[in-house]
Amino acid sequence: MSRTASKTIALPALPPVARLLVGLGLTLARMDDRRRTRRALSHLDAHLLRDIGLTDTVRASECGKAPWVD
Repeated sequence: MSRTASKTIALPALPPVARLLVGLGLTLARMDDRRRTRRALSHLDAHLLRDIGLTDTVRASECGKAPWVD
């Protein structure tokens, strides 16, 4: 559950190593965003889950995913 839609970012003409490092940084940032979002979701109580239309089962399923899983 990411706050932003999955986007493909066109990288400017960079040397191959720089392009690789920028891509790695973007991937790590997305993984960290997923980790933080899932952690926040795991701390919501029942009435807040109902407000956003989720059940405990859906929350458990989402929070159990690894950060690299979209």
